Amino acid sequence: MRRHALVLGLAVLLTLTGCSGSEPVTGAPAGPTAGPPTPVASRQTPAEAERTLASLRRVDDLPLYEMTYVGDYDAHAGLDRPTPSPVGCSLFAALGDRDRPLFARNFDWDRNPAMVLRTDPPDGYASISLVDVSYLGVGDDPTGDPRLLDAPLLPFDGMNERGLAVGLAADDDARAEPVPGLPRVGSVRILRLVLDEAATVAEAVRVFQRYNLDFEGGPPLHYLLADATGASAVVEFVDGRMRVQPGGGTWQALTNVPVIDVPEPRRRADHRYRVLAEALTAVGGRLDAPGALELLDDVRQGHTRWSVTYGLRGGEVRVVTAAGGRHGYRLPMS
Repeated sequence: MRRHALVLGLAVLLTLTGCSGSEPVTGAPAGPTAGPPTPVASRQTPAEAERTLASLRRVDDLPLYEMTYVGDYDAHAGLDRPTPSPVGCSLFAALGDRDRPLFARNFDWDRNPAMVLRTDPPDGYASISLVDVSYLGVGDDPTGDPRLLDAPLLPFDGMNERGLAVGLAADDDARAEPVPGLPRVGSVRILRLVLDEAATVAEAVRVFQRYNLDFEGGPPLHYLLADATGASAVVEFVDGRMRVQPGGGTWQALTNVPVIDVPEPRRRADHRYRVLAEALTAVGGRLDAPGALELLDDVRQGHTRWSVTYGLRGGEVRVVTAAGGRHGYRLPMS
């Protein structure tokens, strides 16, 4: 984190009410082990690791957990490991109200436990993100499992203290060819690097450009970015090359169809994209969190696991789970 004073503020929690198969981060099936598994990312002292695991608590029957990560982690650890590949999902940035830009998404995937994760790395930005903990090899009751110490490596969406938000969705047409000389990073891990290192959409795009994305082991992805200034962009991989389409309007949306070089009428052939586009156009991209959650409900699927909104200037986070839980958080913004 850039400001030490946020360490205490990040832990403040405001409770409003009280994408097919998966694989763990190691790429091996979850199951009994000869001893406690060794985390890949943790750079914590034993006391910090103990405090992190002790902060875990279950907050609804999804099941959804919350955890505050205490101490440091290496977001670059094990970059060559295969990463999970969620499918489904609907995302949008509502940017018509420049004082209250908002990022929202549905995460559509298997019936796995999830976690709201608060991180505050000493050399990066504080953030709140959502993690499907099954990808860590953890079951429905992860209490005390040291594999949770790798949770920072797998955010499926999130927002940092500068108001930069990012989320992903499957894009079967995407193909990423490696650029010689660049390190390889998993297609989910890139979100952690963005949240830790980027304050704006432009900076986030530069983070993407520093790596070869690895789609091996699952469907390829594309990404939606938005920030507190009202900027947004879609990052896709077209004919092997990374391409970026800036928003430039009052909203930008993403489902599971490509958007770059695709005319808007063809995009709207996708039902969920059409519902998002028509609703956002009708309100000029101006939506508050309750309105955004209603719109996400309009495009939810039978396998939607959570819906979340991120207030890019105020730091408000609202999470609604498939189990009916509604939870609110506030990330102190810098």
